[in-house]
Amino acid sequence: MPTIRDLRRWTRELDVAATRIGPRFSRRDLRVHAGDYLRGLISRVERKNGWQLAEELGEATPTNLQHFIARATWSADEVRDDLREYVAEHLGDDEAVLIVDETGFLKKGTKSVGVHRQYSGTAGRIENCQIGVFLAYRSRYGHALIDGALYLPKNWAEDGTRRAEAKVPESVEFATKPALAREMLRRTLATGLPCRWATADEIYGGDITFRQLLEDHGLCYVVAVSRQQKLWSPDIVQRRVEHYADEVPRKAWRKLSCGAGTKGERFYRWTYLPFGTPKQRADGIIYAKGLLVRESLEASAQRAYYLTLAPADTPLVKLAEIAGSRWAVEECFEQAKQLTGLDEYEVRSWDGWHRHVTLSMLAHATLSVLAHATLSVLRMKANTLQCVPQDAAPKKQKSQAQGATSNNRGPRRSSR
Repeated sequence: MPTIRDLRRWTRELDVAATRIGPRFSRRDLRVHAGDYLRGLISRVERKNGWQLAEELGEATPTNLQHFIARATWSADEVRDDLREYVAEHLGDDEAVLIVDETGFLKKGTKSVGVHRQYSGTAGRIENCQIGVFLAYRSRYGHALIDGALYLPKNWAEDGTRRAEAKVPESVEFATKPALAREMLRRTLATGLPCRWATADEIYGGDITFRQLLEDHGLCYVVAVSRQQKLWSPDIVQRRVEHYADEVPRKAWRKLSCGAGTKGERFYRWTYLPFGTPKQRADGIIYAKGLLVRESLEASAQRAYYLTLAPADTPLVKLAEIAGSRWAVEECFEQAKQLTGLDEYEVRSWDGWHRHVTLSMLAHATLSVLAHATLSVLRMKANTLQCVPQDAAPKKQKSQAQGATSNNRGPRRSSR
């Protein structure tokens, strides 16, 4: 539970974010509601629903907030663009990783836009839920969600009555999850956001168009694929990646960490097999594609498979690090749901979902920026202490000792 001091710091940074997005709202009352909504999202109320947010903000009823989210005139897309710029400004890094993943929002009933009985990774089973596809940004300075899109199942996309009730725009058509991810990547990369790598779960990594998009934009990638993914062998035969891994001798596997987790370093066995012909890009660097395989250290030796594109001299430990960076988006989901109400909305419409989610992502991004700022201050203090001359303290102690000796000599006798 955040402390009062934490909340005050968060509120100050939220005021900065609210000022940034202020021009996106044509009326003063909407700008005020935007700031209030952001502050409500990082408040200590147990659930970030309409009534509790209203009570926290001193509103008699949630009417104003509900109108702001569901019916007022403003664009979540424009606020999303401000969110991306905010993250780039504070967490931007040329070596950053773009991470694509999805999360589920469990729901009751059939009226909420996009709700359907479908598999939810959040629940680990088929549930009545909505699915959001998200793009996260991870750099050495921190990580945050920078884009999100609601997956609209085909039965929803083809049902005119349900679309009208949920106010789904006519321009929205059925799109697969990889297609949603590709669209998010296109608009993100078009802005020149600094990044070098991309990673994603197997539903996206297994999509050849998704991988080609990354390659066309000059990104390196380490993307998960299923064990049934096929690759061409030198004798022009397609074989499953699991069969290639089975033939790797044990001496070709290395125990490496793919990064720190909640319980310390995450160690696995890794191996890499190059595939295809390396190509030289316009920058003069030779890039190569390959198959990266991760194997657990337990007796079960469960494996995960990744297709990679990176400079030919990229060390195995770097590929493992990028593969392991997907934990950052999971942490973003967890934090945003626990701290900024990502899944605690009471809207059923298309615009309502995207507006709430976008403001929740912005609120979470401010916390990531604050965390980076706090760590920077701590590092500066640590460096300052290290720069203190080593003989400074002994000299002081020596001076104090001399003073003590002088004081202990007793009263001086007057000479006669």
